[in-house]
Amino acid sequence: MHRAIRVTTASCAGFYLFVYGVDRPETALYALFGPVALGILSPIPGSGRQRAAVILRALPVGLVLITLGTVLAVHTWAAVLGMLVVGFALTFAAVAGPRPAGAAPGLQLFYILACFPPYAPDTLGARLAGLTLGVLLLAACEVYLLPTPPTATYRQSLADAVTIAGRAAAAAASGDRSAEGADDAADRLRETGRQLRLSRLPPAERPAGAGRADRALAQAGAAARRLLDQLAHLRHTPPTVSVVATATVTSGRGANADADATGQDTKAEADATGQGTKADAGAETDADAPSADLLGRVAALCEAIATALRTGRPPPRSGPPVLDAAMRDFQGLRITQATGPPQSVPPAPVLRRQSSVLALTESARILQTAVRVGLDGRRRPPIPPRELFWYADTPTYLLWWRRLTGHMTLRSVLFQNAVRTALGLGAARLVAGSLDLSHGFWVLLAVLTLGRTTAGGTWTAVRSALAGTLAGALATGTLLLVVGRHTDAYAAVLVPAMLAAFALGPLLGIAWAQALFTLVVSAAFAQIAPASWQLAEDRIVDVATGSAIGLLCGLLAWPAGARREVRRTMAALLRSCGPLITGTVEVLLATPPGTAPLPPTRPVLHRLRLAEAAYLQYRSEPGDRSEVSMDWHAVLITANHILLGAHWLPRFDLPERTVTPEATALARTAAGHLVLATDRVAAICAGEGPPPQPPAVPAYRSPTEVRGLSPLPALIDLEHWLNSLTAQLARIESSVPPGR
Repeated sequence: MHRAIRVTTASCAGFYLFVYGVDRPETALYALFGPVALGILSPIPGSGRQRAAVILRALPVGLVLITLGTVLAVHTWAAVLGMLVVGFALTFAAVAGPRPAGAAPGLQLFYILACFPPYAPDTLGARLAGLTLGVLLLAACEVYLLPTPPTATYRQSLADAVTIAGRAAAAAASGDRSAEGADDAADRLRETGRQLRLSRLPPAERPAGAGRADRALAQAGAAARRLLDQLAHLRHTPPTVSVVATATVTSGRGANADADATGQDTKAEADATGQGTKADAGAETDADAPSADLLGRVAALCEAIATALRTGRPPPRSGPPVLDAAMRDFQGLRITQATGPPQSVPPAPVLRRQSSVLALTESARILQTAVRVGLDGRRRPPIPPRELFWYADTPTYLLWWRRLTGHMTLRSVLFQNAVRTALGLGAARLVAGSLDLSHGFWVLLAVLTLGRTTAGGTWTAVRSALAGTLAGALATGTLLLVVGRHTDAYAAVLVPAMLAAFALGPLLGIAWAQALFTLVVSAAFAQIAPASWQLAEDRIVDVATGSAIGLLCGLLAWPAGARREVRRTMAALLRSCGPLITGTVEVLLATPPGTAPLPPTRPVLHRLRLAEAAYLQYRSEPGDRSEVSMDWHAVLITANHILLGAHWLPRFDLPERTVTPEATALARTAAGHLVLATDRVAAICAGEGPPPQPPAVPAYRSPTEVRGLSPLPALIDLEHWLNSLTAQLARIESSVPPGR
């Protein structure tokens, strides 16, 4: 209702002024349709001030389009060619985000209005004046007349999530679990992360642009959600048996330990049985002090990041806490403990907890870097890991060029939509011009407003629109027959008809919207020029023609819409992660360390960018979203997690050691099973029949743990990485609705 009041006020103020005040019907027509185009036909998201800013920026573009349409109206073929170019360009502008995409339909209407006969370049000034006044009135109404209040910005939502993560890290550092149960706390943390999904954010607040700020904030959101998930896992880690991190450390004393193993197994088992309680109760507290310190640093960093997001000032590059140095010291201490005397070796549960802490600290470090890039608009030097922050030192114009050229492919949903819309509008302009349809712009308006991203959606819209148009035409024809040429009656009908059309149409559906809008346009045109009941007949013919053209385009040009492309790109992304998983495992198992080449990350990065773009298109693309989709954001986070592991797992200095063949085989087996699970989820993403569930890794306890020797920290980290990825994939699969 508020929107209907704003648009009606802006439209009628200019329309009545030019019709009855200065007798300029041509100017009145554009003063009427300017607010309707940008206020009703354009789903511009955001608060009143945000929409007013978009409307004012769209005004110069609208003036250019009216000028172009007025000039090209001289010939039908010229108008058709112009319609093809304008239709493609404006629809393809959705690459810039939800706001340009929302303004595109209204801008299309400006060219449509001007490109139809009569060819009257002498009226260009009147047309531009009418549009200017109408748009300025609409912008003023958006700000001052029942304005839409602002919603929480993405930065505010991200700051709230980071604050919760900091509190969870502080609680984990202090060992405080008395506030609530572990399950409830973990569920709250995961739900906080899910609130950062783009589908749960207002369209105006989604970081969907191509610039550094939007790219960095989107990456920060993924890092924050990953951090929250890791903290939830740390909150209640169930007791598990080591699967991967069961290596025998044979540097210095490892060989002797293996040689003496046969004769001392019984003694070691007896010692483990008699002293297990003491080791778990006392050693864990002392040995896990470094984890508490690192968690405290993460908590302090989260507080600094949240403050930076709320104030808009980038977090410091250095200063307490300096995570990178702290992480290296932490890992060095773990290696020292693992290779030192047996009494200094922490128990395996402590080592696994330390691995979890190290992984979530890396997520916090990525979060800090992404927020710093997002809040500092200047170009920055390369930031490690370079592959993840490739955009930080790239010029803005080049980022936009990459975004545009990256979508100039038939695999891009935005490109598909632009081609479909341009062909539909061009065909409609050709038909309307060739058949010399009266009020032929209604044909193009039908194509523009009734087109959907799927053939089924288009047919549903067309069917309802035709029924509504028929009902509206009958009511309008009756009104025109009864009232005749008494323009005062049409002036009295226009305002309530506009209020009803713009308020009830979105609530009651397309049929009601078309019926009431038919009454609106008929009442408006009857005041500009004499009209008869045939105006209602023209409306039916034009809408039916436009509906047929739109439906034909929907059937022939990519009828499946965005869903198919999102599924394809997500599946391709997960399948490209398999070689990266196995390659990372081989790097950590290499003897001596550093002899295996690092796995290439470029294929995964390429697929990740395509999948991110497809996901943003899917969420920004106008159309129905009634279907329940799987958690695509979690798929992107899982791929990011795989990339992060490939970067940070091998980056710590590893001591000389030899991994037993049994531990090597287990690590490779676990990695192979994870690749199978990844392929399974990829098949589900693609909509294919999922392959059989991969067999579970058999439970295994290393003899080295029984003898008191610790698993190698690097392999503990590897085990944690593989297990967390397995849990993420399981959650993604569980998010799929039954039967899909």
